[in-house]
Amino acid sequence: MEEDAVQRIGIIGVGEIGRAIVTGLCDRSDGRDGSDGRDGSDEAPEVFLSPRGAATAAELAERFESVRVCAGNQEVVDRSELVIIAVRRQDRHEALAGLRVDDDKLVVNVMAGVGIDELRRTLATDAALVRAIPLPTVRERRSLTVTYPSHPAADSLFEHLGGVLPAEDEAAFNAFSALTGTLTTHYAYLATLTSWAVGHGIASDDAESYVRSLFQGVGRSLGDRTRSLHRLAADHETPNGNNERIRTSWFTPATSEALGKALDDLLGGLEGPRDSGQG
Repeated sequence: MEEDAVQRIGIIGVGEIGRAIVTGLCDRSDGRDGSDGRDGSDEAPEVFLSPRGAATAAELAERFESVRVCAGNQEVVDRSELVIIAVRRQDRHEALAGLRVDDDKLVVNVMAGVGIDELRRTLATDAALVRAIPLPTVRERRSLTVTYPSHPAADSLFEHLGGVLPAEDEAAFNAFSALTGTLTTHYAYLATLTSWAVGHGIASDDAESYVRSLFQGVGRSLGDRTRSLHRLAADHETPNGNNERIRTSWFTPATSEALGKALDDLLGGLEGPRDSGQG
């Protein structure tokens, strides 16, 4: 399979990530290429969706001309060159049972905590298997996706969806996967700041608007690759200033250690056996 030859992509499991991948592959309405997303452009590959998540699959097929909903998962595999498995980990045995995957296919596994060896046993195939960690921002083609092992076709796919970062080995891949477990904690932190402001008499809408604006600015500053994260933190502080006071009184060495311990515990679970199917 050549790097630029993947024109038929199958997706088994059309949840949040599946929808985001389809949108990133097929949506041309953001002005990047001047088209409206329904012009039949050959830039968009053919995409074959499993009937799981029927409402979402039907909506995507209606929205994008190159998307089709298949009768079952075997049809998805048979019609595709590259197959993305995006079911929930606890649903994998039911979704993949009896699936025949020819050795010339490429399978991209985006299920957290399901290693290459386990998936190979489940599928009983010698096809190339790649793990990947696409984030929902692939819908906007702005997600840096970690992959392992590096494969030209998979890396090309995710490069198109915002960028690719091949991991050195599966242990490194699992560490990257653990980092994604911190996302909702960040949102909860922002929600806590908003609640604190409301408790001090600020209208809820105003508090949320301000917190969103404050941290959207932080997000933009992360695009400055000339400064390390430590440098960015230092540049936003003044001695004995507000930022330093909060950081040193709340984000203490003990807090940092607790976060590291939580990540270590999560990583241990990602590296351990997952045959039970429990999420």
